[in-house]
Amino acid sequence: MSSAGAIHRLVVFGDACASATLGMAAKERMRGALYRAFAEAYDAVGVAPGAVHQEDRGDGILCAVPPDVPPTLMVGRWIDTLYESLREHNADRERRLRVRVGMNAGPVLDDGRGLVGRAVDLTCRLADSPAAKDVMVRAEDADLLVVVSDWLYVNVVCEGGRYVEPGHYRPARVRSKETDETAWFHIPRRAAPPLPPPDTGGAPGDGHPGEGGPPGTGTGAAAEGPAAAGRDGEGGEGGAAGGAPRTGGGPHRGDGPPPRTAATRPGRTYRAGGDLQVFEHNTIHGGFTGIRKDRGTGDGA
Repeated sequence: MSSAGAIHRLVVFGDACASATLGMAAKERMRGALYRAFAEAYDAVGVAPGAVHQEDRGDGILCAVPPDVPPTLMVGRWIDTLYESLREHNADRERRLRVRVGMNAGPVLDDGRGLVGRAVDLTCRLADSPAAKDVMVRAEDADLLVVVSDWLYVNVVCEGGRYVEPGHYRPARVRSKETDETAWFHIPRRAAPPLPPPDTGGAPGDGHPGEGGPPGTGTGAAAEGPAAAGRDGEGGEGGAAGGAPRTGGGPHRGDGPPPRTAATRPGRTYRAGGDLQVFEHNTIHGGFTGIRKDRGTGDGA
């Protein structure tokens, strides 16, 4: 199939948690509440119901937003309205509607049967990933979890704006089928979501903060002391808005160094990412040009 007709669009996938445990009548009520919440969120950003491409996914909804809708509205007011709608619906309810939302953007094609494109695939996998489900288990009182792609975080969320909380997002790895990507997790009104352990995402060794710790705090096996300024988000590749590290330098695809242990870090641990540096008795992670050895000639060679 040709991609000539594909249009760059923001894609949203909302998936209800634990829907398989519901009976028929409860599923019907859940679906009605989910569609009403999505409709209210789109109305809040000025998008008419007929302008959004929506596909029913049983216990979820797949959507593609019109290209002229500013993505900042979607990661700001849209998320905020969806959160408030779910919170209102769940008030005093024993069985709450809890939703995982994946958000991404890229070339999308409507082939007449539905949406097609890698951007669509990744959007669905963000929301349905083991890491996302793990976070919702840990945050059992949360009504909404938003998982955005690395591209969307770096290019849209980081810029901030009304209702946008870039400093409250945290990165973790998403592994699902052929997908192995860095994604950014956010629970509205919370400083940070409870990230999954390293075996499912967010391992300190992949250049991202450890479980639940804000970027740049040095949790996990991060560098210590003044030399830590070479890490991502602390004088390394550049910090993002709200104190979260910008990924910069290309996407993360699971090629980071393995988790460090006491046996593999006899001294301090550094991340070399800028000018050439010389280290002794240390572990170095990251690309670098080389290490120049001083031969004691006095000429700096």
